[in-house]
Order: sequence, then structure tokens, then C-alpha cells
Amino acid sequence: MRYLPLFSMCLVLTSGLYGCATDSSDTPSSMGGASSASGGKSSVSAGTGGTADSARKDIVDTAVAAGKFTKLAAALGEAGLVDALKGKGPFTVFAPDDAAFAAFEAENPGVLAGLGKDELAGVLKYHVVATQALAADLKDDQVLVTLSGSPVLVDTTGGVKVADAKVTAADVVASNGVIHVIDKIILPPADDIVATAVAAGNFTKLAEALTAADLAETLQGPGPFTVFAPTDAAFAKLASVPSGDALKSVLLYHVVSGAVGSGDLTAGKVPTLLDGKSVTVALSGGVEINDAKVTNANIIAKNGVIHVVDTVLVPE
Repeated sequence: MRYLPLFSMCLVLTSGLYGCATDSSDTPSSMGGASSASGGKSSVSAGTGGTADSARKDIVDTAVAAGKFTKLAAALGEAGLVDALKGKGPFTVFAPDDAAFAAFEAENPGVLAGLGKDELAGVLKYHVVATQALAADLKDDQVLVTLSGSPVLVDTTGGVKVADAKVTAADVVASNGVIHVIDKIILPPADDIVATAVAAGNFTKLAEALTAADLAETLQGPGPFTVFAPTDAAFAKLASVPSGDALKSVLLYHVVSGAVGSGDLTAGKVPTLLDGKSVTVALSGGVEINDAKVTNANIIAKNGVIHVVDTVLVPE
């Protein structure tokens, strides 16, 4: 992948790599700030919210001025995303610094260079959310839908993480959103909900039922969806597995529109894809959906989220 120059200040340093010359006096103090910001149950190194000057700069110019996002800036240019992130927003960008790019290249030699423009754009969009989320807004087990269309999981235990990347500096405020610096490049999931369930190995009955009800293709679509997925053991509890329209109704009763993490759930009714039918969420002593317990939560797929349940949900 040959990185292209983004701005007139970018100078060619080595073959295909560009560095952006910056005036250190123009670097936002928030990029290396040491104050604490809370995100759910954790704290991370945070900025001061940006200087008055940095807050007038958009996300791209703020990152360029910081001086440690040269590879991210170059990749944005290669993927044709600079104009988008200079737009109105607001955006939240989980921004891997140059060290994160170097670490990824060391572990995955040539992978980024081998990506086409659209593939690179998909990876970069997975780092961007179309809303402003400060560190204090982030919750444990929250799911954010990125510009790639795929969800990403937030973990605030022992420090804020998105996917498996740690937030090392938070709340770098720009004119059109906020930047959180992360220590790794995060990759969007490759498999859709159906493929993820099949690969797990304990959802064979669910996969068969989806195929029989002509719903597999639906759950392979863009979504996003949230699926309360009964295991083979859950299906074994049934006296008999329904068929035809009854089976389709049962399966639709397990699906919610949108990507909902366990941390996003609130007690009460949640509408499903089965017209006029809702499931009831209870949060005392763990997550329960109707009379089913969630035994494994927040399995992230390309087009949604899977929560494993131990009982098949049957609409009344």
C-alpha cells in the first residue's frame, strides 16, 4: 500500500511513507495530558478537553498537529476518508498512534500494504463512531456501531478498552468530535451472525432452524441485529421443535433490531422482530430474557451481537 500525501505540510520521508511537519507550539496539550477521566468503572489518561486552538481544529487537523499520528493520517488519505472526517460530524475516533501501526506491521508484515482502498477504508471506519462519546459516556459492555457498520465492544474493567485495544489518552476534543488514543489497530469481525454461530459449534440446531425457516439470509444481511441465541442444549429442552410459520415466529422472537450490548440493556420490555411481541429483560442476579439466562454475552459479529441463552424463547 503506497501512502499518499494528505496536506501541504506533509513531506516525503521514505519510500511511500509520509511524515507531517508540525510546530510543537501548535500541538494540542490535550494529546499528552495527565488528568484523569472516568469511563464507567475505570480511569484512563485523559486530555484536558483540548486548548481553545485545538478545539477549533477538526479531527484530522488535530491528529496531524499532534505529530504522532502520521501513519493514521496517511492511511486516511489512501482510503479517501480525509474529507469525511473533516466534515460536520460529530465523530468519535479511536485513533491508533504511530507506535500502534508499527506494532501491527511487526506482527502482521505486509497485511496493511496488501489491502485495497475499500478494504483499508473498512478497517479505518471500524475506528470511528458517528456520535461524540466522551470517556465519561462510555459504559462497560456497551456496544457502539462504527462507520463500517460493524459493532465494537467497550470494556471498562481495569481501564477502558475498545475491542482489545487500550485507550491510553481520552477526550482529545476537536471542532467536530473527540479522539481517544488507542494502543492497537482494531480489525472488524469477518463473520456474520450465522457464520459466527456455526463456527462456535454449539448452535447446530439454531443454524438448522434458521435455514428451515428461511431466515439465515436475513441474519446474514447488513443489520445490525442482536440475537439471543439458544444452544443445542436449550433446543434439547423442547418437547418438540416447531415447524413452518410457528418456527419462524419463534426465531424472530429471539432477534432485536440494532446492536445491543449487555451493558446497554435496561430492565423491561424490548421489542423483537416478531410483530407486536417483546421479550422481558431482568437484570437482578445476571441478565435474564424472559425465563432464559444469558450464559455468554457480547459475542461480536460483523453485523451484530450474539447473547447466548440457555432456554428457547417461545412467544405467548
